[in-house]
Amino acid sequence: MNKIEKIYKKLKEKYGQPSGQWRLWCKKRKAKKEREEIIIGAILTQRTNWKNVELALEKLKKEKVDSLQKIYQLGAKRIAPLIKSSGFYKAKAKYLFNLAKFIIENYRSLEEMKKEKTEILREKLLSLKGIGFETADSILLYALDKPIFVIDEYTKRLVKKEKLSENFSYHHLQKIFQENLPKDFRVYQDFHALIVIDGKNQQKSKTLPV
Repeated sequence: MNKIEKIYKKLKEKYGQPSGQWRLWCKKRKAKKEREEIIIGAILTQRTNWKNVELALEKLKKEKVDSLQKIYQLGAKRIAPLIKSSGFYKAKAKYLFNLAKFIIENYRSLEEMKKEKTEILREKLLSLKGIGFETADSILLYALDKPIFVIDEYTKRLVKKEKLSENFSYHHLQKIFQENLPKDFRVYQDFHALIVIDGKNQQKSKTLPV
């Protein structure tokens, strides 16, 4: 067992199954609606906390605008007020609309989208405005079950803490995790989610009064 596998085992023993947001994101069998919610959430979570995203998702559900088809039909201007709680809402509304348009016009369904080769699909997602490496890989991993490891700030902090690398570039870190873990989207989902949960818990403990 290599060092990265040992860290995963340790986090698994500490937390068990991922909780909160990650209960859905790491669910083994997801319905179409759940996969679409993850895609929407991956955009909304940019530069904000999950509580604000939950408020926006609740508003979308209340107004029955919780599907890619509905987002595509309504357009960015009508979506924007509904996602105000997520911050940068005008920009995110455009990103959401463009992403929904891309998926519906090119694939019609997420099942068809899943058939696209990971590398090709990743490049296509990255070509869309407002979608960077972390957002693209979150969509690929959590919504489409593609075995690609997500690198975020919590992952970088873990790498630094455990002295796994002195190179913190996105692709270098992604390569380290993917080369040292079984190529299994379930493992990638669980491990990344547990890294975030642990990172957030450590942040909370630092801010608590002694």
